Amino acid sequence: MPKVEMDLETPVAPERVRAALLDFSDRRPELWPGIEPSLYHVYSVGATTAEVKEGSRMPGMSVWAVEHYDWSDPRLVTWTVRESNFCTPGSYVSAAITGRPDGGSRVHIVWNRTPTTFGGRIATFLIVASKGRPVAASFRRAMKILERAGV
Repeated sequence: MPKVEMDLETPVAPERVRAALLDFSDRRPELWPGIEPSLYHVYSVGATTAEVKEGSRMPGMSVWAVEHYDWSDPRLVTWTVRESNFCTPGSYVSAAITGRPDGGSRVHIVWNRTPTTFGGRIATFLIVASKGRPVAASFRRAMKILERAGV
């Protein structure tokens, strides 16, 4: 699987970062602007897991995945592909959240996706070649939204 790891910092407190990652309400596409509302569907949410379909639209295509979210470890959120139109089941993304002395967070993201389509291969190539810049940019946009909202 093509894999990229990155460390991001945010002034947002760890519990708020985690809450945003686990917000499966109708508000999720507002918090995470990369999620296309028409491709977002929650199947189930349990105490430490959820089954959710999420996707994005890009010029000429849309990508989606049914993800199994797991947050049984209080410092780690992992979402693993069950079904997708662009990558293999078992592909995953994880976010390990730790606090900083100033009250903010450090988030270690592991992006590990194996593409199955031409469009998926192009997107994967761009993410790997840029060392995860599109993934980091998406995360930073969400953190800016949290900073502005103060939630």
